[in-house]
Amino acid sequence: MTSRASWFQRYLLPGFVFQAAVIAGGYATGRELVEFFLPAGPWGGLLGMTVSMLVWSAVLMVSFELARVARAWDYRTFFKVLLGRGWFAFEIGYVLLMLVILAVMGAAAGEIAFSLFGLPKLAGSLAMIAATGALLFCGSAAIEKFLVASVGYLYLVYVVFVIWAVVAFGDRIGTNFASVPVDTGWFKAGVTYAGYNVATIPAVLFCVRHFGRRREALAAGALAGPLGMLPGVVFYIAMMGYYHEIGAEALPSAFLLAKLQAPWFEWVFQLAVMLTLVDTGVALLHALNERVANAWAERQRPMPRSLRPALAVGVMLIAVYAATAVGLVDLIAKGYGTLTWYFLAIYVLPLMTWGVWLLWRRRSIEAAPLP
Repeated sequence: MTSRASWFQRYLLPGFVFQAAVIAGGYATGRELVEFFLPAGPWGGLLGMTVSMLVWSAVLMVSFELARVARAWDYRTFFKVLLGRGWFAFEIGYVLLMLVILAVMGAAAGEIAFSLFGLPKLAGSLAMIAATGALLFCGSAAIEKFLVASVGYLYLVYVVFVIWAVVAFGDRIGTNFASVPVDTGWFKAGVTYAGYNVATIPAVLFCVRHFGRRREALAAGALAGPLGMLPGVVFYIAMMGYYHEIGAEALPSAFLLAKLQAPWFEWVFQLAVMLTLVDTGVALLHALNERVANAWAERQRPMPRSLRPALAVGVMLIAVYAATAVGLVDLIAKGYGTLTWYFLAIYVLPLMTWGVWLLWRRRSIEAAPLP
């Protein structure tokens, strides 16, 4: 399988899939950037995002190589290698984080449906659930193609967005970058933001099957950090035109689009956001399905195809209920922060110590399974 993998599949596809997994819970609405980086100021926020990007790249590089060597293409197999009998500690956190991210997605989809069409917010949430469930009927190859196409559209929209924002209120952006001091909390913000987002990395492991050698895994991991963060950096720069006002907005993206006074582009942008919500849902839930499929395979039984969308829809309905009960702002402010340190402790720390040691001990062996 790896011998037929293209250059794109080996070096760029993992970064695009990682970006798709991160974006809805990371910066699709802009609210996440407000919570983590806005208090540090314009320059401080960018410094914090640079820290997050570097953490992502480091964790991705080691994760990809460990998964390649161990042939661990789902998170259950991967964490059995990394944590042994304690592998389920990640699954507990992953399911909780997935519920929080899906709840944020459901709330965001509801806000978009209401702002664009005047529909009940529940209608937007249910539409996102239906689209995600339908895509999960497909296999890994079809999901890869969908994620790449939607991420390509997203990059195009974000580039147009930031150029337009700079033209429309670039003077305000420049003034705020020049006048607002850098807060000392940018480093902690960067680590904290990276901490909960690294938990989405195991959702990318199904792409590892394309790697044939160590340099491909390391290069893909190094590139995935910048690919995952670039749209967020672009969005953050645009937001700085209204640095003092945007902190109170539940949906900063809608606030900025209104300032551009171009209803047609609001539709274009919100379509991109809706696609990112589906992207992240597909990536996270596909990882859960792959983990369940692996458990069925161990019993010499194929996972029923209908179980894939059924499992996904069930998880999303629970998450949407949580979004309705708690609200978008509180979910982001409280849910992410609580899980950040958990993942740093049970994933990043073991990976960058024990995981690196496992790879160092077997550095001369290519594509050999770990014991």
